[in-house]
Order: sequence, then structure tokens, then C-alpha cells
Amino acid sequence: MTTSLPELTGDYVLDPAHTRIGFVARHAMVTKVRGAFHRFEGTAHLDGSEPARSTAQVVIKTESIDTGVEQRDEHLRTNDFLDAPNYPDITFRTTSVEPSSEAEYRVTGDLTIKDTTRPVAIDFEYTGNAVDPYGNLRVGLEGSLTISRKEFGVTWNAVLEGGGVLVSDKIVLEFDISAIKQN
Repeated sequence: MTTSLPELTGDYVLDPAHTRIGFVARHAMVTKVRGAFHRFEGTAHLDGSEPARSTAQVVIKTESIDTGVEQRDEHLRTNDFLDAPNYPDITFRTTSVEPSSEAEYRVTGDLTIKDTTRPVAIDFEYTGNAVDPYGNLRVGLEGSLTISRKEFGVTWNAVLEGGGVLVSDKIVLEFDISAIKQN
């Protein structure tokens, strides 16, 4: 059974067991490296009648980065990339929400990485809602955006012998969200 959008109005928290915050970067100009952050928290206020009044905020722990290769993950935690000891959080806070269609929304907000804040827009698709076996109302959203890591002070790279660079400037951030309504 699904719930109508106005009935979804309320406060939500991200369910870390069923939410993925990931990324994709091109490596050595020929392949993609995928990874995710395993520690994060987020809240949202959804307004099903007036989506423009919805808000969200997410805090991602940089130390939780995981590409499946520990040596690479350790390098990503250093000052060459995320500098996790000095910048433990990546944050996002909405500034506006605009419906694009009945199930699509453009969420604009401020993304902060390494103390550099830039406005970004994420296109989200509302994937539905359901009541889980514990009686919790859940909503699902999927979205992504491409950022320039250099715009956030993440500039390390290595030039390849045959031309090009080791790590792409463009990074795709991916959001597969399951949020639980709070009573």
C-alpha cells in the first residue's frame, strides 16, 4: 500500500542500513572506481502538499570512505584528497526544493567539502513509499550529481606517461535513500 504525497508530510531520518551514499571517479583515464561512505546521518522535513517547503541536511564522515582497497582508501583520507583528520565531515544543506514532475525534484543546496562550500543541484526521483514490517513509514529517493573535485580543494593528481591524469576531476555523487518518518 502506498501513501499519497500530502500524507507523507513530516520529519524523517536517513536509515543508514538501507541508504547508500556513493561516488564514481575515472581512474587512469580508462576505468571507473566506485566507492561509498558508510557513516553518515541525515534528516529531512518533507512537505507533500508544498514540496518547496521541504528541507534536508546530511553529514557524511570522510573517514568512512570505502572503495574496497584499503591502501587506496588510506590515500583518500590524507590531505591529498579528503584530509579526514582535519575535515571529518562533508555536509549538505538544502536551500530550495522544486518539483520537476510528479515524481522528480530538483534539490538545491550548499555542499561543503574541506571547508569549501559551493551551491549544487541534485535531481532526485521519488521511488515510492511503504510501511515496513515494524510499522515504520519509509520513503525512497534516488539521485546523483557531478562535481568538480578541484572546486572543493581536492586537487592532487599524477600525470600519466601516455598523457592524461590518474584521477578524473569530475566525480559523480550517488544517493540511494531510504528515510523513516518520525512520530
